[in-house]
Amino acid sequence: MSAKRVSIMLSGVALVVLLAVGLVQLTDRSQAPVAPSRLTLAQMRERLAGSPAPLAALHAQANEILPGGLPALRTRLETLRGTPVVINKWASWCEPCRAEFGAFQRASVNLGRKVAFIGIDSGDGNANARTFLRSFPVSYPSYYDHSGQTGFAITDSSLTPVTVFYSASGSEFIHQGPYPSLAKLEQDVRRYALDA
Repeated sequence: MSAKRVSIMLSGVALVVLLAVGLVQLTDRSQAPVAPSRLTLAQMRERLAGSPAPLAALHAQANEILPGGLPALRTRLETLRGTPVVINKWASWCEPCRAEFGAFQRASVNLGRKVAFIGIDSGDGNANARTFLRSFPVSYPSYYDHSGQTGFAITDSSLTPVTVFYSASGSEFIHQGPYPSLAKLEQDVRRYALDA
């Protein structure tokens, strides 16, 4: 084998190794959970004080698991007509949901004066969800969905997590899978809910 050919082969191997290392780093970074917010519910409510009435009503129910399923959620969405809405379907047993929950904690405080955040606790045990929310409080309520039917009706998916964005004009965008970062979640909130 000539020296030139060996040099080309080594360069090719080096390029493949660099690409593999880059992909591993990218994958590891995108799967890292967003650190949970250290804000208490009282601090979240304080930061969201003065929000418009429909949003203030959500903040008043922060971290609650609400009954009523799909009819109750649809009634709530009617009261929010004309308001940007983000709905996150989650479950306490779902590791990708847990990994993205810190992003939802933070985004709901950062953008909660303009955007309505709502959760759907899907296919979960009510006690498990309440225990989880004590560790990961959020500034918005979640609707209890033991059977998964409410989540499926809203997200058109049996998977978790799924996030649905509604703009003020009513257009809809569905994101399947977890959010890898707060920046990506807030980017999608601005793009799909706030039409920015």
